[in-house]
Amino acid sequence: MIVVTTETVTGYRITKVLGLARGSCIRAKHLGKDIGAALKSLVGGELQGYSQLLEESREDALSRLIEQAEKMEADAVVATRFVSSQIMTGASEFMAYGTAVKLEKET
Repeated sequence: MIVVTTETVTGYRITKVLGLARGSCIRAKHLGKDIGAALKSLVGGELQGYSQLLEESREDALSRLIEQAEKMEADAVVATRFVSSQIMTGASEFMAYGTAVKLEKET
């Protein structure tokens, strides 16, 4: 599956727009990570526990986006974007979305 942030895929032309494809992941913070982050904030630096949590959330959302696009029989997802929002204290949603399309190789 080709997934790009651009509106086109180099070397291909879009033959059909299949519609919106999306994938989301909701994660809650872990108490242990909160304590570690609070201590780390005293001295500064990267909060690695949170960085890892966010990376895992993005990957899960992207995997679910690809899964939905495959169900739509798409060849690619163009104009892919990520967005996050807090849905409650201590929990956030990560969403990946884009346009599922059929492609044809340019000659």
